[in-house]
Amino acid sequence: MHRGRSRARWGVVQTGSGLDIPLVLPDLWQQRAAQALGAGRDVIVQAPTGAGKTHIFELAVERGLRGQAVFTVPTRALANDKFLEWRRRGWRVGICTGDLAEDLDAPVVVATLETQRDRLLRRQAAPALLAVDEYQMMADVVRGVNYELALAVAPVETRLLLLSGSVANPGLVAEWLGRLGRPVELVVEEERPVPLEEIYLDALAERAPAGVRGFWPRLLGRALAAGLGPILVFAPRRKAAEDLARQLAGALPARDPLVLSPEQKRAAGDRLSKLLKTRVACHHSGMSYLQRAGLVEPLAKAGQLRVVVATMGLAAGINFSMRSVLVTDREYTDANIGRMVRADELLQMFGRAGRRGLDLRGFVLVAPDRPRMAEGRPLTLRRSRGFEWSAFLTAMGAAEVAGESSWEAAVRLAGRLFARQAPHLGVEASLADGERDCGLWVDAQRARLARSSRVEMLNSAGAWEPRSQERSVAVDRIRVWRKQAWEPLLARPAGLDGLGWGVPRPLTAADGGAPLFGREVMLATRPDPAADRWVLPAGLRKRWREARPTAGSGVVGDPLPRTWTRERLLAEVLPGLERLQPGARIHSVDTGEREIRVRFDFASAVRPARPDSHGYGLMGAPEREAPPLPCAHCPALERCRGELSVRASPALAWMRLGLIDREGRPTRRGELFGRFHAGEGLAVAAALEDLAYPVDELVLDLANLRAGRRFTEFAEKPDRLGIVCRETYGSVTYEGYLLHGLPPEYGDGTAEVLAAWGGLKGPARESLYAGQLRPGDVERARLEWLSLLRQIVHAPEHPWARWRTLQAQAAEHLERQGAHHPLAGLPPLTAAQQSSASGRLL
Repeated sequence: MHRGRSRARWGVVQTGSGLDIPLVLPDLWQQRAAQALGAGRDVIVQAPTGAGKTHIFELAVERGLRGQAVFTVPTRALANDKFLEWRRRGWRVGICTGDLAEDLDAPVVVATLETQRDRLLRRQAAPALLAVDEYQMMADVVRGVNYELALAVAPVETRLLLLSGSVANPGLVAEWLGRLGRPVELVVEEERPVPLEEIYLDALAERAPAGVRGFWPRLLGRALAAGLGPILVFAPRRKAAEDLARQLAGALPARDPLVLSPEQKRAAGDRLSKLLKTRVACHHSGMSYLQRAGLVEPLAKAGQLRVVVATMGLAAGINFSMRSVLVTDREYTDANIGRMVRADELLQMFGRAGRRGLDLRGFVLVAPDRPRMAEGRPLTLRRSRGFEWSAFLTAMGAAEVAGESSWEAAVRLAGRLFARQAPHLGVEASLADGERDCGLWVDAQRARLARSSRVEMLNSAGAWEPRSQERSVAVDRIRVWRKQAWEPLLARPAGLDGLGWGVPRPLTAADGGAPLFGREVMLATRPDPAADRWVLPAGLRKRWREARPTAGSGVVGDPLPRTWTRERLLAEVLPGLERLQPGARIHSVDTGEREIRVRFDFASAVRPARPDSHGYGLMGAPEREAPPLPCAHCPALERCRGELSVRASPALAWMRLGLIDREGRPTRRGELFGRFHAGEGLAVAAALEDLAYPVDELVLDLANLRAGRRFTEFAEKPDRLGIVCRETYGSVTYEGYLLHGLPPEYGDGTAEVLAAWGGLKGPARESLYAGQLRPGDVERARLEWLSLLRQIVHAPEHPWARWRTLQAQAAEHLERQGAHHPLAGLPPLTAAQQSSASGRLL
């Protein structure tokens, strides 16, 4: 590790055009870093904001780097800024920011990191040098997985240059890259080029003019009067930023009003023009890119503004410094969610104090009970909890094509991530055990299967088999477990319980076997042996009378006479008796001198029993709990039950969402998912699978995927894309991918707003939605939509016709939208605006 403390040396190059270009002579630490890159080593640079970290990249390019150099930044605004800066220097520079892709074969490309991830993952013409500015983004809960993955999969032939001023443990990152087989050099510069000093606003001797009212205007007025301007103020929300800027503009006198050109006035609009006239501005996401990058930022860099009030949520996109910085709160709002300002975020905000080459000292202004300089500290970098699923699906698909194990490819990729111990995918134990009878590779599925108890019963042959469901079985096929043995249900009188009526009697078996029990019923008695007069029992007559008549039953259900002749009794009453004994058949009739008795066989009756594999129905079968059949003789059973976790894992989520099959091969849904980031691919795949969803409608609805909830209240019809997504996946939540069945950044109503906004111009747009939306809101939603369409167009091909149609439709829409360059049409600074104005109050 190299630590440097020397100051950079500055000079000026006079050009024939009259433009003075600052000449920076590199510090020793900058030279050491550039030399390490030239020697084929990766370099991690830890240096304060404004120390000149970017200059290392510039040195590598200017010293004749062989191959392409890519400089990645966290935001589009920073990418645009670097693109313009290096273009002015005469470099051939390309830019790739999702919404913009220009000259991608240039020797130098400025990009947002996400646009480079797939290029690195698929090893498509990887650059010779990849610089990652603000690499502490690896800890970001949303974007960190992309930063981590890009570094993890970068080919060893690609040199890495990691830049940050707010990482507490860069040595751990160096150790990680070393484990990946990459030679690394850590360069640490601790001294700021412009020292910082903390100023308590209450302690200033200067006073604001008597007419200045309000807490913040008075404090900032005192700071300006003390010569601490220009001042960059960070406010928690954009409304707070606008309100404070208006208060300052109205309260602080302007000795030298800023004169805007007609072009600048058109770009600014009335509200911003009034602020700029007093040399005050706000800077937030609701403003258009033209207002931020074309007016506020260049005027701030030129020293034309006394105060800029910016939102904390956009702090990472601030690409200018001012003499002093004030942070007004410890909380801020980002995407409608309240957040506490992290110590490293404070460090970055305070780092914007002091302009290199202009200020001998920068100032951190402190108000009562507001953040102080000591609260800003570097971030101890830890990997975010998530995984970039699409990258794993892509790696698994590539392994399958190469004839390799897709699961092993996923585990290898996990082993390259920023962790001392590889993050758990949920297939590691299965890979160690090898293929098993269950055919499952996901550890949680194996654990759940092994812990699921199945009940076995002893069958009629004395072997164990899975317990079956009860169903109706003929009585002669039923066996009962009695005294440790199986016997027929009717082998004992108790077997007749619930079957018919009458006295249990053994019935002679036709095959001469053991008798089974049936029932005997007294049909009639003859009081006088000499008379053919037979009397029916009262109970029989009652049953006969109460029985419901059956089709063809003849007399059943009608009242019976009390006395009968023998001939009529056997001819008319006897046949009806079977209908009084459901399921029974007459076995025999015993006709004596004084009595006629009828015996019934219940063999054909049915009773509920559990059928076994031998065709018998079982009652009272012995039971036991047993592992599922695939686990019964598996040597890994105890491991699955005791060691493996049933908790959710990435692999289990992929399986449940239908992204992979049982063997870990990406399904068609998984292949499409792998072409996107986060949960966007889930929504696109679900929509394409709905064959009734017209692709031309889907292309427009894709605008909802990245917009968040800002436009929801403007939705006028049911949101088809959201409905299809929830119907496909249910109302499930997978952190970072689905929130109640929808991608986390999903926001219905966006497509409708873009359609309405696109048909209007000028003041009509301002009046749309009664001022609830700002140009920056709609502009950003449109850029994200176009970025997604461009991603679809340039994604790998797929044989599915619906995907090819989507790509074609996306290309048509991009062409229809035109190739408007966001950097075109930025109004130039006037001659008077190109020299620094006084930051003093009066």
